[in-house]
Amino acid sequence: MSDWYCGSGPEITYHEILKFARIHTQNRGTIFIGTDSHVERRECIFSTVICLHGAESQTGGRYFFKKTRFNAYKFPTILERITLEVEKSVQLSLRLHNECPEANIEIHLDISSSDKKAKTSSYADMLIGYARGVGFECKVKPDAFAASSIADKHSK
Repeated sequence: MSDWYCGSGPEITYHEILKFARIHTQNRGTIFIGTDSHVERRECIFSTVICLHGAESQTGGRYFFKKTRFNAYKFPTILERITLEVEKSVQLSLRLHNECPEANIEIHLDISSSDKKAKTSSYADMLIGYARGVGFECKVKPDAFAASSIADKHSK
C-alpha cells in the first residue's frame, strides 16, 4: 500500500511521482511542496503535497498528497505544529532534490509574513530562514497555494 495519493484520489507510489516530477522538470515546470495541519479532537492530521505546475504547454497542474496522523497532545503549541509542517516540506524537498537535482523546487509555508498580526507571524522569519537555509525558495501566505490551499484541503 502506498502512502501517497493523486489529487483525484487513487493511490500512487513515490517512485511513480518521481517519474512525473522528472518529466515535469524536463519541461521546465516548477515543483511546489507544502504541508498543512489540522487538529481535530485528539488527532493532528498533517497533509504534505507535491504540486507540478507551470511546465511548457501545461494547462492546469497535478498534485499528489500524503497524510500523517499524530496524537494532538504532541503539539501543545502552534510553534511545535508549524515547525513540523515546515520540517516535513523541507525533508521532502531535499529528497526530491537528491533524486532530481535539476528540479526547480519551491516550498510553500502555511504562515503569515512577519509584518502581519496573525498567530504564525512571530515565527515567520525563523521558519522562512529554515527553508531558505537549506537552499530552497519559499513563499508564505497569500502566495503559498501548495500549503494554504491544496494541503489545507487534505488536512481536514
